[in-house]
Amino acid sequence: MRFFLSAAGLDQYLASAAFEAPIDGITLVQRYIKAPEPFITRAEFVGGKFLYAVRVDASQGFQLCPADACQTEIATAAADVSPVTAPSERFRVIEGIDGSLIAAYERFLRANHVGIAAIEFIADGQGGTFTYDVNTNTNYNPDAEAKAGKFGMRAIARYLTDLFAHRAAHAA
Repeated sequence: MRFFLSAAGLDQYLASAAFEAPIDGITLVQRYIKAPEPFITRAEFVGGKFLYAVRVDASQGFQLCPADACQTEIATAAADVSPVTAPSERFRVIEGIDGSLIAAYERFLRANHVGIAAIEFIADGQGGTFTYDVNTNTNYNPDAEAKAGKFGMRAIARYLTDLFAHRAAHAA
């Protein structure tokens, strides 16, 4: 992931030897949303229902994967950067997410038959909310979950158990 301050900077990078064409031939370009504080929010859903939201500190860059395996890579990449927050606080389960936003996400997941997902969004300085990513192969941060007492993998296990039982009952 790279950050460009201008279209000319992007053009220069794309024309340079540093640019590596992706295997699938798709280069994703996203508009940068300047937030008043350096964080994004990741809303987790299981069974198409909101489970919890995580505030993710983006002060060290945009590699925002919450899984343990990613944290080692991030720590190595950011070794020369003094963190704004302690590593254990980079991901924090939070309350108070706008209910209408959550309802819209749940409708979106239901309409697209998605049972397990994480939806990432950011707010700009004018209070606008921008949804920029839907992950259907979500990861959870065990430290943040333990502090909040909310556990994604347990919720997934319950959801899949119930789904299996429901389908087995209707197959008989």
